[in-house]
Amino acid sequence: QAQLVESGGGLVQPGGSLRLSCAVSGFSLNYYGIGWFRQAPGKEREGVSTIGSSNGWTSYADSVKGRFTISRDNAKNTVYLQMNSLKPEDTAVYYCARVIGRIATMNPALYDYWGQGTQVTVSS
Repeated sequence: QAQLVESGGGLVQPGGSLRLSCAVSGFSLNYYGIGWFRQAPGKEREGVSTIGSSNGWTSYADSVKGRFTISRDNAKNTVYLQMNSLKPEDTAVYYCARVIGRIATMNPALYDYWGQGTQVTVSS
């Protein structure tokens, strides 16, 4: 059974940084892309970033380009989301999820397993 567990969320001041981790089990990152999504209260879930399995191809939402970086450590079965220059509008529950194949995509319909989420709050 595939499992994904997020960690690293918390309260941070505007302009600060956080690194989220997505620890996976029950499958190998060598064969699946991973994505990060977020959902703020009263808003729809949105794709944040995604990374493919083999060539490391990445994609970012326009709202986080230049501030967030996704990376993958296959040996540790972990995907990271480094978030810098955080803004109050980045406040949300952040989820990682597994793509149904090797590709990188932010289409949520192409994801089959999701983590429980980790809260990120950006506030002074």
